[in-house]
Amino acid sequence: MDNETQTYTTPEVDETTKGERLDKFLASSIPEISRSQIQRLIAEGAVSLEDTIITDNSYKVRLDDSFQIVIPEAKEPTPLPENIPLEIVYEDEDILVVNKPAGMTVHPAPGAYEHTLVNALLFHCQGRLSGIGGVKRPGIVHRIDKETSGLLVVAKNDMAHHGLSLQFAQHSIERTYYAVVYGVMQPLEGKIETNIGRSPYDRKKMAVLKSGGKHAITNYKTLKIFHNAASMVECRLETGRTHQIRVHLSSRGCNLIGDKVYVKNHKTTVALPTEIKNEVNDFPRQALHAATLGFIHPRTQQFISFTAELPQDMQNLIKILQTGF
Repeated sequence: MDNETQTYTTPEVDETTKGERLDKFLASSIPEISRSQIQRLIAEGAVSLEDTIITDNSYKVRLDDSFQIVIPEAKEPTPLPENIPLEIVYEDEDILVVNKPAGMTVHPAPGAYEHTLVNALLFHCQGRLSGIGGVKRPGIVHRIDKETSGLLVVAKNDMAHHGLSLQFAQHSIERTYYAVVYGVMQPLEGKIETNIGRSPYDRKKMAVLKSGGKHAITNYKTLKIFHNAASMVECRLETGRTHQIRVHLSSRGCNLIGDKVYVKNHKTTVALPTEIKNEVNDFPRQALHAATLGFIHPRTQQFISFTAELPQDMQNLIKILQTGF
C-alpha cells in the first residue's frame, strides 16, 4: 500500500485466478480488506483497471489484469457543485462530451477536493449523473491526466455508464492525441508495442517492462518537424494504459515538452536555439492533447465521434518552435 496515495495495486491475474469474480479476486489478493469493504469500494468507483473504473462486483477477471483500489480518507468531503465554466462539445439525455482544459483534475482526490471536473459537472447537470462511479466520481467513465487537455465522455445515467465502460474495457474506443516532443521519432511513422507497468525504481512513474506489465500499443505519425530539435506527433491508441503515450514516446528518446515526470530535471539537452530554449523548457505542462474521441452511443448504438482543436497554449508553443529557426 502506498501511504501517500492510499492505493493498493493487486498482483496480475494468473491461470489459477482468471475467471474469478472481481470482489473475490480482490479480497483474496488483499486480505487486510474484507470482502464487504471490497464490494463497497467497487460500488463507489474506487477500483480501476488501468484508466477504466470497474463497478461490477461480478466482473470476471482476465489473465494479466491488475487492479488499483483507492482507499478514501475517512473524512473525505463529498464533492459540491461549483459554477465552473465547461466547454461542452456534445450533450444529450445519456451522455456529455467535454473538452477538459489542462490543469483541471477529473475527480476529487487527496489534495484536490475542489475545482475538479466532477464539481463542475454536478453544477451543470444539477446532480443528474450516473451513480455508478460513487458519490466521489459521479458520471466518470475514464480519465486523462490533470495536465493533459482534451476530450472526455461523461455518463448521465447508469445505462450509459455500463455501455461506455464496456467499450473502454474492450479497447474499442477510438482516441487520437497530439503531442509536441523533444527530438524526432525514428522512423517517422510506425507502431510501438511493448508491455507497460509500474516502474521498479519510481512508483510515480510507469515504464516499459521486459516482463510483466500490460500489453500496450501506440500507433504514431510525425506531423511536423522543427529543425530536427522537436516535432509534433499524432498518436492513435489501440490500448489505454496509464501514461501510455508519455512512456512510449519517452522510450524512443522523444519526451513530451513540459512533462515534469518523464523529463529529467524538467529540462532538455536538445540543441534548441538559445533565444527559445528557456521558453520551450519552461512550458508549464505536458504538451499532450486528446484531440478526437469516437465510440458507439450506448442508447442509439450508432458510432459518433468528436474533435477538439489544439488548445491555445500548444498552438503558441508550435509557433515558438516554428519561428525560432
